[in-house]
Amino acid sequence: MRSKAPLALMEQMVMLLVFALASALCLQAFVKSDAISFKNGNRSKAALEAQNTAEAIQHCGGDLEHALAGAGELLGTVPKDGKIRISYDDDWAVTEKEGSFYLEAAGIPTDIPGLQKASVQVFDNNSMAGDDAKSGLLFAIEVAWIEEDINE
Repeated sequence: MRSKAPLALMEQMVMLLVFALASALCLQAFVKSDAISFKNGNRSKAALEAQNTAEAIQHCGGDLEHALAGAGELLGTVPKDGKIRISYDDDWAVTEKEGSFYLEAAGIPTDIPGLQKASVQVFDNNSMAGDDAKSGLLFAIEVAWIEEDINE
């Protein structure tokens, strides 16, 4: 009569393989959820920065140049070429050098007299793929206001 030990050993090896595969899948799920959580945290912070900038632009009002200049002063930056650009480091602190994230606010032309619009977008420099800026877009918002005529 033959020994059944090799059969039991084979069964234990198959069970070990199944548990190893299951643990690898669980670990992969946790890693993926951590990456998603990190990305959503950055998206949330980007939304906050974009909303603050949009509110500053709308608060300053007037024509587009005046609104961007006033908002830039409130936010601690100077608009260049008709745009506000603010860089942020990994912890979302404003930095002078090129950071991990950047916010860009620029005017949008309108056909309606007295209506002014601006677009505020926040990008992730770490996920930029080539020249396709849309791939790094974290959050975008448009803001509009009525330009009040001070002569009336």
